[in-house]
Amino acid sequence: MMLRRGFILFIPRLVVLLVVACCSVSIVYMLACTPKGDNQQLALPRVHSPTAKEGYEAILQEREEQHRNYIISLKKQIAQLKAELQGRSEQLKNMQDQYPDPLDIRLDHSNPEKTQANLLAFLRSQIDKAEVHSGVKLSTEYAAVPFESFTLQKVYQLETGLTRHPEEKPVRKDKRDELIEVIELAVGSLNNPEGDGNAKHRVYTASDFIEGIYRTEKDKGTLYELTFKGDTKHQFKKVVLFRPFGPVMKVKNENVNMADTLINVIVPLAKRASKFRQFMQNFREMGIQQDGRIHLTVVYFGKEQMNEVKSILENTSKSANFKNFTFIQLNEEFSRGKGLDIGARFWKGNNVVLFFCDVDIYFTADFLNSCRLNTQPGKKVFYPVLFSQYNPNIIYGHHDSIPSLEQQLIIKKETGFWRDFGFGMTCQYRSDFINIGGFDLDIKGWGGEDVHLYRKYLHSNLIVIRTPVRGLFHLWHEKQCLDELTPEQYKMCMQSKAMNEASHGQLGMLVFKQEIETHLHRQKLNSKKT
Repeated sequence: MMLRRGFILFIPRLVVLLVVACCSVSIVYMLACTPKGDNQQLALPRVHSPTAKEGYEAILQEREEQHRNYIISLKKQIAQLKAELQGRSEQLKNMQDQYPDPLDIRLDHSNPEKTQANLLAFLRSQIDKAEVHSGVKLSTEYAAVPFESFTLQKVYQLETGLTRHPEEKPVRKDKRDELIEVIELAVGSLNNPEGDGNAKHRVYTASDFIEGIYRTEKDKGTLYELTFKGDTKHQFKKVVLFRPFGPVMKVKNENVNMADTLINVIVPLAKRASKFRQFMQNFREMGIQQDGRIHLTVVYFGKEQMNEVKSILENTSKSANFKNFTFIQLNEEFSRGKGLDIGARFWKGNNVVLFFCDVDIYFTADFLNSCRLNTQPGKKVFYPVLFSQYNPNIIYGHHDSIPSLEQQLIIKKETGFWRDFGFGMTCQYRSDFINIGGFDLDIKGWGGEDVHLYRKYLHSNLIVIRTPVRGLFHLWHEKQCLDELTPEQYKMCMQSKAMNEASHGQLGMLVFKQEIETHLHRQKLNSKKT
């Protein structure tokens, strides 16, 4: 295939070479036919000289011979170039016959317009086959192809391995060039909108780019969705591009106005009043003060610490002049799935974006916009991968003091990990949640209900946006795995508990702490002896 492409690329170059050669020979011919300067002209016989006639005849014969030689030389060069071109064409034809194109897209030099049309049809068919316009039914949660996100400076990636980081500048040149090209094409698309040639509009630059997400389906191409600043605070420009293993093709260019898009944050809760106080501090700053288009629904199980939780909620309401909240109390055993399901169905207003959240989650105002931008009724649901914080007592154990919460929330390999095994935090329109059937209410306690809902969406025709986000954090807390859990739930709980503590390197330092101290002691004794 690579050899065939090499011949395809060589043909235009050979034609150009032939044209250049012909032009060069023509120039030489013109120069040769141009009369020479006074000092270089042949000595012409005098008019009255007896040898005048013979002299003119000799000069003309000499010039004619020179022209004849030039013509013969030109014909030989043209014949050689034609023979070489014919040979290359035959080699290319043999390659095409030996390796036929499965899509029957061949280079037909006699009909280049047909070849171009076939190629364009193939590229557009790649868009139709990829998961761009509609979702594809998938068999398991592992079959979904996740998105990765990027800004002008950083890439936020899931597959880190042992050398890559969850947040890093693109190290590989091809990845840098790929993302730069996509941003430039998106900016060009915004500055040259189709069907709006005479209308005045603002000039967009790369500085207007907010963030993008992309994913590659290995047999189809790469899908890019880029978000830019709009004309007002709550307006955005969204550009969708697709690279079908060839030139990037614009899918659509649309205005996205989120000024009136309300998010209903639903939090199931039992006890944990101190954690709820911390959550409300974050909710007040990011949700009420910075975003302002938000509703809070708290579904509380039992009565223990309920008055304290209600007091925290009411104090926030008074101090922030915030009335958009609902408190639902249930006298039964805690069930996360049931709490979220009841909170979602309790809403009686217009279709709203639901953000299923936990009390130990920290989010930013930027994340709330990502929640809006990546959901669409009847089309898209958003499953962000949040960044989970390690135990601060281990991470900062060698420091004089533990930094403030805001200083701890940085995305580094040493501070946490992408919680790609969790599906509990999700954004979707209420209509999609109701139509999909909601949560399985037979699941009790901790774990399992979120995966069940996630699988429902994967089995539907909705597009599931799965991507790491830089504005959603799981705050560390000591996890208790209760004896009442089923064996499968208990196993999931213990795995989550182990991963929450620290990185492999930090846990290794704890495991081998005695060995390290013994080594340091021996080193100290040896230094004293010497």
